[in-house]
Amino acid sequence: MNGNMLLCSKQFYTYINIKKYIVKVRDFMKKKCMKWLLTFLSIVLCLEAGCAVPAKSVESTQNTLTKQAFSEYTNEIFRSEVAASTLNMHYNLAHPENYGISDYDVTYGTVSADSEIEVSVLLENWKKKLKSFTKGDLTLEQQMTYDIMIDYIDRQLSEAGFELYDEILRPSTGFQSQLPVLLAEYTFYDEKDIQDYLKLLSCTPDFFRQIMEVEKKKSEQGVFMADFAVEDIVQQCNSFIENPENNYLLSTFDNRIAEMGDILDGQRANEYMQQNRKLVLEQVIPAYRAMADGMQALKGTGKNSGGLCGLPNGREYYCKTVTDVTGSVLNVTEMQKQTEEQRKQDLEDMKALAIENPDIGEKCANYQLPTEDVELILEDLQVKMQEDFPKAPQVGYTVKAVHPSLEAYTAPAFYLTPPIDDISQNCIYINESKGDEKLKLYTTLAHEGFPGHLYQNVMERSSSLAPVRSLFGTSGYAEGWATYVEMQSFYYSDVETEVAAYLQKNQSALLSLYATADMGIHYNGWTLKDAINFFREYQITDKQTIQEIYQLIVEEPAHYLKYYIGYLEFLNLKDFAQKKYGEDYSNYRFHQVLMKMGPAPFSILKKYLPKYWEML
Repeated sequence: MNGNMLLCSKQFYTYINIKKYIVKVRDFMKKKCMKWLLTFLSIVLCLEAGCAVPAKSVESTQNTLTKQAFSEYTNEIFRSEVAASTLNMHYNLAHPENYGISDYDVTYGTVSADSEIEVSVLLENWKKKLKSFTKGDLTLEQQMTYDIMIDYIDRQLSEAGFELYDEILRPSTGFQSQLPVLLAEYTFYDEKDIQDYLKLLSCTPDFFRQIMEVEKKKSEQGVFMADFAVEDIVQQCNSFIENPENNYLLSTFDNRIAEMGDILDGQRANEYMQQNRKLVLEQVIPAYRAMADGMQALKGTGKNSGGLCGLPNGREYYCKTVTDVTGSVLNVTEMQKQTEEQRKQDLEDMKALAIENPDIGEKCANYQLPTEDVELILEDLQVKMQEDFPKAPQVGYTVKAVHPSLEAYTAPAFYLTPPIDDISQNCIYINESKGDEKLKLYTTLAHEGFPGHLYQNVMERSSSLAPVRSLFGTSGYAEGWATYVEMQSFYYSDVETEVAAYLQKNQSALLSLYATADMGIHYNGWTLKDAINFFREYQITDKQTIQEIYQLIVEEPAHYLKYYIGYLEFLNLKDFAQKKYGEDYSNYRFHQVLMKMGPAPFSILKKYLPKYWEML
């Protein structure tokens, strides 16, 4: 199930040291202006000296220079932004030195609620510089990058004034939730990576203090979270630190060090293991304990226990969040309408299947799959998908179980995205406490693996996209794609067609209920009673379960929309392609074009799809 960059099915927050970054951008712009000036003067001098330079040759030279300058500028943005968080950089780049990044501060970044002006200045500088390029002189890929960046900048600028509404601490997608997994999976390519990792651990207390300062300010301004959200976070922190001597950041580090025997001698390896042990026990665990205590102290200061529309201008903020998360230009009302229409169609299809197959309920309860072995299922999916999807490069992957201390707070499964320069680093986590089995396990692995997140990320990183593109994906694209192919995978399973169709329609309808509830709670102001009444219409009557759903949606605004609205947008895009190309349309070609374009907001995908379609 992707972040912006690191955990698919998760959301990861990157915090940039804005002041430092603005200086870097300004310095770079000065250098570029001087370089362009010298280039221009050389052409002028040549013309004045009587050099015979054909007009087309000059134009061609200028176009080439524009393309080169655009690439250099976007690469500089990539280097500056990705280096602002060492954790983020490490998960984006296995070898940052190959991208000109060698001198950097080891840091998680910074988090502050007082950076509105600096962020706006930075974004306006980006926009001004991008607008200085003549888009028609750029390559097709560069034009798409241009549009993606302008779209991102405009969306971020529109959210100014809502800084305190953002939430870094969430039970499922918050920083405190993702950090343990990201640290446990932090790959050591060389000794420098070990040193960076240990420095990062030492930064944890200060970064957590920054987070708590923001939470205190949210409390003071009356926009702090509900009590049940506090309880979830406190319980999660306490669970992580419950057995310090057996914390898995100790064992996972030791295992990674043991694998570096060709680089480290025994004494050096032991020194690093001792350093890690000291830092985990004396820095990381106390930081989590302090966060739990700090959040507990703030409990009771939240003034809104319902959706975002219960906050001042909260409905406006929710609409902006929905646009940002889904990558869709549909407004909330339009999303509600399409969600309801799709649910109605799915339920009608299920009814028709039941009429044609009176024993469909029994069949859905008693079907058998050839295997429930994770590795064999992933192999089977790679074979079954070949007719509909281009073949991916051969890559390795590992499947791991979620650590018991994190089981209660993580999804049934999730995928760690690989660095853009090393697609061999693929890991799927299975949360064994969720009890996935039979077809649910099969489709979950399709979502996380093939042709889902793993496939999409490997294809993206094999398409020679500009590095900066890795920074501007949307959750709606990532989770929408994974949900879209998950629905397709029902028909890859070795069950009767009517069983696959019935279960797929049921899954789609169920996700639509969560999406409607998300919009109802945050946009229309549904209370828990409203949610209970809504789910009762669909024979879901367990009040405890509905309360848990309600609270999760309150804690994670637009969480379900990135899955379901993203899924609907891929259906919309597919419908657009089918109507445009008629008999020339094929699922294989459609998916091939999508993988070539890479992640983008859906309006931009629709704009560029015909151009890439004709090019392939």
